[in-house]
Amino acid sequence: MELSTENSTESSPDRRNLHRASPLLLVLSDIKIAHSVFAMPFALLAAFLATPIFQAPKPASPQARFPLQLLLIVLCMVFARTWAMLINRIADRRIDRDNPRTERRVIASGRLSPFNATIIALATAACFILGGSAFHVLFRNPWPLVLSIPVLAWIALYSYTKRFTLLCHLFLGSALAASPIAAAIAINPDLFLPTAFSTPSSGTGLQPVSMSILLLSAFVLFWVAGFDIAYALQDIDFDRRAGLHSIPARLGPRGALWVSRLFHAAAFAFLFFAARADPRFGPIFFAAVFAVGVLLICEHIVLARRGVAGLPIAFFTVNGVVSCLLGAAGIADILL
Repeated sequence: MELSTENSTESSPDRRNLHRASPLLLVLSDIKIAHSVFAMPFALLAAFLATPIFQAPKPASPQARFPLQLLLIVLCMVFARTWAMLINRIADRRIDRDNPRTERRVIASGRLSPFNATIIALATAACFILGGSAFHVLFRNPWPLVLSIPVLAWIALYSYTKRFTLLCHLFLGSALAASPIAAAIAINPDLFLPTAFSTPSSGTGLQPVSMSILLLSAFVLFWVAGFDIAYALQDIDFDRRAGLHSIPARLGPRGALWVSRLFHAAAFAFLFFAARADPRFGPIFFAAVFAVGVLLICEHIVLARRGVAGLPIAFFTVNGVVSCLLGAAGIADILL
């Protein structure tokens, strides 16, 4: 269980050549940038939804700034994810050392010291805050800077939740679910925050946009929590021995998979209503929504038949397709 989960079998290539690598290379070897795919498409989709450029009637706002805003959002997403993953590795280093599945992680194995990991984590947090300040300096939007430290604190909290609550899966979901709302605030804070500190409102279409983004975030919350429950099945015995909390450790495999199914059913409902909330979503996004429903059903069929052995397909392949499909389809509908 972690903010951007990884393959159920720890990286298989021989890492002995990394013993003498720099701390930064060790971090990069342990944190898979590709796994940002679970949250990044939803942040980008929310950015397209929030920008007044793609709302009607279109105001006379300069369009050249939007690509720069998108670039800043992508960079902030990468920095936030790296921060959260490093905090997870630092917090869990002793737990990871005792778990055969995770004992080769660079901090747990001793190849990267907690001190060096902490320095890199603080550097990524500083870069995230700097990215938030860029929105204030370049676009007169102070909210990304104001909220940067609370966001960093919230996404770091997940790493400690399995010590005291089986709702840790929902904490993980909430960490990723914050990304669409955060991206929307970075683009157009009027959607969610008091106008006294935000940029001028476009005055049109804000209520459907806000509702659609909130429903999209609710989808991410239950979608991520649902597949994290399935992912935690591979640690069920270890979690019980170590006294860690998770739904599989409490309910067993059968009960955990039923909770995962219920979470994914709720996620699909939120996604369907998100598609209906914004009139800019058309046949492309609706087709993607129903395709996601089919994919989630297929994911649970694989898990029911193959159990933990089906995780590489159910977890990585299906969920990677879900996020990319929804992000691409939603942006396509907005642009067209």
